Amino acid sequence: MAGTASPAFDTDTLRRGIEGDTASTLLSLYTDDAEIRIVDRDAQPSRPKVLHGRDEIGSMLNDIYGRDMTHRLEQCVVQGDHAAYVESCEYGDGVRVLAESMVSLRDGRITDQIMIQVWDE
Repeated sequence: MAGTASPAFDTDTLRRGIEGDTASTLLSLYTDDAEIRIVDRDAQPSRPKVLHGRDEIGSMLNDIYGRDMTHRLEQCVVQGDHAAYVESCEYGDGVRVLAESMVSLRDGRITDQIMIQVWDE
């Protein structure tokens, strides 16, 4: 249909989801068939941790949001059907985590994400 644009990625919802106290808002931004690839010290580039679908992603997010830590969206850039963002986190004991994500979007929701994260030792 001419003149009909796909829904835009809602960066306000992303901020509320990342900075909120539960996983539900952030999980709402993922498609049912979304996939996340996580690269870090434990899951290196040749063997990333891969989560398939909202159930697996939701389990990971529920675990993360059940921890004593705060989360902050530092930056987000959206261009067409892609977005990139930086998230910083801090545990109650002061340990910091930094994660950068590149996501592919369909109808304003995340279909594919690669996240690179590092944390204090």
